Amino acid sequence: MVKAAVLGYGTVGSGVVQVIEENSDVIAAHGVDMHVKYILDLRDFPGDKYESLVTHDFEDIIKDDEVKVVCEAMGGVEPAFTFSKRALEAGKSVCTSNKELVAAKGAELMRIAKENNANYLFEASVGGGIPILRTINDALTAERIECVKGILNGTTNYILTKMEREGADFDVVLKEAQDKGYAERNPEADVEGHDACRKMAILVSLISHRRADWEQIRTEGITKVTPVDFKYAHKLGRTIKLIAMCQKTDKGFYAIVSPRMIDKDDPINCAQDVFNAVLVRSDMLDDSLYYGRGAGKLPTASAVVGDAVELAKHVGEHFSAGWSEEAENLVDIDSVEFSYFVRLGGSFADRRDELTASFGEVSEVNAGVEGEFGVITKPVSEGSFRTAYEKLTDTKGYIRIG
Repeated sequence: MVKAAVLGYGTVGSGVVQVIEENSDVIAAHGVDMHVKYILDLRDFPGDKYESLVTHDFEDIIKDDEVKVVCEAMGGVEPAFTFSKRALEAGKSVCTSNKELVAAKGAELMRIAKENNANYLFEASVGGGIPILRTINDALTAERIECVKGILNGTTNYILTKMEREGADFDVVLKEAQDKGYAERNPEADVEGHDACRKMAILVSLISHRRADWEQIRTEGITKVTPVDFKYAHKLGRTIKLIAMCQKTDKGFYAIVSPRMIDKDDPINCAQDVFNAVLVRSDMLDDSLYYGRGAGKLPTASAVVGDAVELAKHVGEHFSAGWSEEAENLVDIDSVEFSYFVRLGGSFADRRDELTASFGEVSEVNAGVEGEFGVITKPVSEGSFRTAYEKLTDTKGYIRIG
């Protein structure tokens, strides 16, 4: 029997305990007899089904040689990093859903795992219940991955879906998402794109085998998207999603997270409400799509437990792959070309020459919105676009195309 410890008994941690204990027969069918021995949390849980497993002292876990697998569900960098590091140094393998920790310290923890004949897995840190990391690591081993593009945050996808369907303002839908538990009281990490950015950094690191710094990825959230933007999108046969993307070029990978106007028949648009979707383009398989719940108690817990079972099968044996601590030099996003949708006040006829001088040839988008109009630019470098856009007056926003 393999004994596990769960660090943190919040939404994900309690889900991990539930999956391991309630589906122990399913896990056993895969050749692993595993049960939870400890739950680490500062709080007590009187009346909880598993209250007898709760400890407040991490040393109980470190000193117990029966514990071979540690499931970290605390969130944040500290004390999750310190606890994970100490567990690995003690020869205990660790799995996590903590994308903030993996993005910041993943390479270091993987090195420590290897040095101590243990493993560090983090499937749930990117796609929740979508097994995207294992797919890239295992099923696509022989592929050169050229592009990964996806909806990686369920909160923002829910908000944009509701805005599109109901014509509601961002603030109204955000409040509803918070009331339903889809958004945190402080939603900044989600709505400003930081959560999706960290997940994209993990994906770039996995593909390139070098550490990608999430702080170097240009990131824009959805707080400036309005119902009017959707009117223009519909005029173009498009919709708006928060897209995280990395693309390989002859100079290396670039990565960006931002709202995009995508075709309504784009495969990624299958993800509505809180669902996520990830499209992977590789040299032999071409496009493949992975879809499912990107967040939530049980979908995320299921991914954590999947890793825990894999760790239990390899106790005392290092097998996991990841990336080195060497930095991946991302291509300067200012050199990358995109087409842009731009909203401006006034009329197209009056401002055509000004816009042509700024962006080159543009095409008008008339969605019947009084006092304003939209245009689409030809592909132009990000740096050139931003310089030109900042010189314009009476602008109402822009969104990348595709």
